[in-house]
Amino acid sequence: MGFIVKYQPFSFGWFKAYALIISGAFIIAAGYVLFITPHKIVPGGVYGISIVLHHTFGTPVGLTALIFNIPLTLIGIKVLGPRFGIKTFTGFVLTSVFMDGLTYFYGSEPLIADDLLLSSLYGGAVIGLGVGFLFKAKASCGGTDVMAMMLGKWTKRPLGQLMMSVDAVIVVLGSLVFGNWAIPLYSLIAIFLMGKVIDTFLQGLSYDKVALIVSDEYEKIGQKITRDLNRGGTFMPAKGMYANNPRTMIYVVLNRRELAILEEYIQGVDPKAFVTVLNADEILGQGFRSLKEKIES
Repeated sequence: MGFIVKYQPFSFGWFKAYALIISGAFIIAAGYVLFITPHKIVPGGVYGISIVLHHTFGTPVGLTALIFNIPLTLIGIKVLGPRFGIKTFTGFVLTSVFMDGLTYFYGSEPLIADDLLLSSLYGGAVIGLGVGFLFKAKASCGGTDVMAMMLGKWTKRPLGQLMMSVDAVIVVLGSLVFGNWAIPLYSLIAIFLMGKVIDTFLQGLSYDKVALIVSDEYEKIGQKITRDLNRGGTFMPAKGMYANNPRTMIYVVLNRRELAILEEYIQGVDPKAFVTVLNADEILGQGFRSLKEKIES
């Protein structure tokens, strides 16, 4: 049962997890009901299939998704092992219930009636936030990610590629059924923004940069980093590919202001230095956010 994260019933962690699941399921449902479903946007997944069936046969989106999710998850447990606990079942059941409940009380009219682009942006952002809540609780709202995991086990292909392939097939199916080739673009916008919001919610906004510096003046640069910028770094032994000369590379993480100061200093001591700057999506450790802080937040 190593894939399932358990909490002691009625403990603080238990209440927190289920509060996140309930909130996340409601937010996801609101994103679909208010922005995605009325405009026939098909953002992949089980809910994308359910939207196609809803506009074709009039079936409830939430109930249809639940009918797909339950057997998919049970087969997933059989094929993949115990990766899906009670929190995941709770997540997709509540999402379906909230989805059809909101549709019943609110109706089927979109919140933004005449703007598909704005609806896809809002829908992707709202659904991404809700999914982030579920992921934070170590749960999910089910979907074709289970199918992709099973295909990955059988085909040995990367999971990311398979998830994209499954979603792409569903998006194209929606376009064929609705006869509208604008749908793939709006669906991709929603999917893209959904992923960005999930990443931002789980990792937080980061303005930190990773700098890799190769310079003959590495000792002076190292002193600048530790003394003036009050940062730590790492000297890494390296070898030049052209002449096979031994070199020393500096690995350091800085914020934008510190990076600008360091670049100006490097220009002064070694204009021929080779500097690579990378965006750091997440930095955990001393001097930054701790791993414990992230796990417990």
